[in-house]
Amino acid sequence: MGNNSQNQTCLTDDSFKYTLYGSIYSIVFVLGLITNCTSLYFFCCRMKMRNETTIFMTNLAFSDLLFVFTLPFKIFYNINKSWPFGDWLCKVSGTAFLINIYGSMLFLTCISVDRFLAIVYPFRSRTIRTRRNTSIICAGVWLLVLSGGISASLFSTTNKRENNSSITCFEGFSKDIWKTYLSKITIFIEIVGFLIPLLLNLTCSSLVLRTLRKPATLSQIGTNKERVLKMIIVHLTIFIVCFVPYNSILFIYALVRSQAITNCSLARFAKTMYPITLCLATTNCCLDPFVYYFTSEYFQKYFNIKPRNKMDSIFKSETPLTVKGETIIEGGPYSTNRNGANIQLESQF
Repeated sequence: MGNNSQNQTCLTDDSFKYTLYGSIYSIVFVLGLITNCTSLYFFCCRMKMRNETTIFMTNLAFSDLLFVFTLPFKIFYNINKSWPFGDWLCKVSGTAFLINIYGSMLFLTCISVDRFLAIVYPFRSRTIRTRRNTSIICAGVWLLVLSGGISASLFSTTNKRENNSSITCFEGFSKDIWKTYLSKITIFIEIVGFLIPLLLNLTCSSLVLRTLRKPATLSQIGTNKERVLKMIIVHLTIFIVCFVPYNSILFIYALVRSQAITNCSLARFAKTMYPITLCLATTNCCLDPFVYYFTSEYFQKYFNIKPRNKMDSIFKSETPLTVKGETIIEGGPYSTNRNGANIQLESQF
């Protein structure tokens, strides 16, 4: 009896989430559709030279666009508070959301690691930073997020509400499902999809910043310091604004729903903040194009916005580069050393 009384007093009215979701999803759909379609057009149709980072960015844009295409169904659901599209589309919608959130984090992490290798180990990493290896990594990311998204969406079934005949989708899971299944999946995706990428991003960014403080290194690899700093800021901003709040609250929310935490105040806090942080997480679709802009000089040139430092590449210096005592004379995408050997220079990363 005491537990039932406590459950009644801990009831939280989160009905505001339907209006919030409908509004935010509508904005994200319009902006995300325009920006990501434009980005894919540049990557697939306008860019003649595609390097490793461009491959990562193309996959990131596909991940965003996949989620954006499911938003009209979510908008309709949150406006009408009923899901008329069937169980299969409900599963697809839930899977696309998880693929977007964790796929975005993993692809952004790949870009961050690629930038770290290009700046901290510009010559030793040439054998690692190849298109073949990049394609294999992208395939691994897709396999990981698809398997995780599909597994988590097995219970994204449609159900009838208890008080009326409306149908729910991707919500209203029972305590038993949370306790035996969803809580374990949440812990797994939190570790693999959030904590590990976050640590990698912070580590790579700090090492890149330490490298940028060395004038000799900057002269050697010809890095545009200001541009790299902007890239790091954009990356960390997306993680801090979109992913850190959502995944932090999701962990608490999972503990509350599985009743591992029974504190009433904490339960209300988690149930109130979860819809808000989820909306913040979905805005990554609109922020990711900023990564493309600061990473690819082609985007800046196309929009007639000239970088302050006029270089063909952040790896290309106006002064000769030196590698183990050899002077490299630059000339387009390939450069030659004193012995006449060709060395390929990156056009961007």
